[in-house]
Amino acid sequence: MRIAVLGAGAWGTAFGQVLADAGNDVMMWAREPQIVEGIRDRHCNEVRLPSVGRLPVNMTATGDRAQAVEGARIVVVAIAAQHAREALEPFAPMIAQDAVVVSLMKGIERSTDKRMDQVVREALGGLPAERFAAISGPNLSREVAAREPTGAVVASADLAVAYFVAQAAATRYFKLYASDDVIGLELCGSLKNVVALAVGMTRGAGYGENTAAMVQSEGLSELVQLGVAAGAKAETFYGLAGVGDLIATCASPLSRNYTFGANLGKGLSVEQAAKVSDGVAEGVPTTAAVVAMGKSLGVPTSLASAMQTVLEEGIDCARMLEQAMGGDWER
Repeated sequence: MRIAVLGAGAWGTAFGQVLADAGNDVMMWAREPQIVEGIRDRHCNEVRLPSVGRLPVNMTATGDRAQAVEGARIVVVAIAAQHAREALEPFAPMIAQDAVVVSLMKGIERSTDKRMDQVVREALGGLPAERFAAISGPNLSREVAAREPTGAVVASADLAVAYFVAQAAATRYFKLYASDDVIGLELCGSLKNVVALAVGMTRGAGYGENTAAMVQSEGLSELVQLGVAAGAKAETFYGLAGVGDLIATCASPLSRNYTFGANLGKGLSVEQAAKVSDGVAEGVPTTAAVVAMGKSLGVPTSLASAMQTVLEEGIDCARMLEQAMGGDWER
């Protein structure tokens, strides 16, 4: 089928390749002329995904919104979470009335504290829940682009829609598992970034496996409690979308949030870490949203609160651990 991918960053391009490998005709949309020309004319994205020498021939690109979504049965959204609303609103009258919209985004909108499913559906003029799906899991872009075996979860209020998307993206190396827990999936994908910041910080500060495991376990506990209080299913957090994504994000230098946290652990300020990372990791704006969510739901968020203090006051890793776990963690 014809599928549009809005956003040609590393993850959008890698997932576009998955869809093309599954036999679909993929139209990428990007604002940057250099990226459009690279994908369209040379079958590569040298700007965002240089690790792939040649993209499939059934992938192309455009900078024209109407052309991007024309005839698309599935429209995939892979735009930076904090810019999703403004980027999507012009597409609202252009997307077919029977098209399914799929979000790859992980984050909480800073200005509203809303999940990405809420942002997407609102930005597209009140998109019905049964026409929306979200994908999340252990999907480091470079590894997916290298066609290394992995999986993820696709969730929709309509399980038939989740299966439809799963079949559209099925390849020998990538598998999607269907779920109807959209809230759980969205919270897994966004909240785990805060945990990755904390784990990365312990690594950057020189702590070892035990400390990282302790922080990760505390983070998972907070995720589950927040998710259940928000109406999600606990089991979602123990599958690919939860534990699976948490393991990948908290253990790999390919993870932007882990790397950002590691730079904080080495003593860099938020501004310095952003400069080194060529931008702020999604977990940074999400941290305050997690703390706010915990307060509104009556759920303790000691780890997220400690990371918020790091981001706002610049405390070091020992103080972060002391605030999150209690006790004196000076080395």
